[in-house]
Amino acid sequence: METAVRAMKDHVRAGWTAAVLVCGKCSKKLEGGFGAKGRMSLAKALRGEPGFGKGRKAVFGVVETRCLGICPRNAVTIVDSRTPGRWRIVPEGADVEELANELR
Repeated sequence: METAVRAMKDHVRAGWTAAVLVCGKCSKKLEGGFGAKGRMSLAKALRGEPGFGKGRKAVFGVVETRCLGICPRNAVTIVDSRTPGRWRIVPEGADVEELANELR
């Protein structure tokens, strides 16, 4: 009996122009620290800004990673894929809207 083999896609289009990598370990240590009430993780707060998201249709993708190895106190490490040689340290309680504007 012959079985038809369907060709699997080897790529999927995304609308991302850049990706922002957010250290998950830093975020977990802060237990929030961002957003209007200071209870949101940085990744979640960034995804709420216009143009940012985790889906394929976002302009800027926000991805929470494993530990990036910097481990600053009371801050979160992020990496902008357009400037991989310059990692940023975002202090707890920083204005997420201002950060999003700088990343755009």
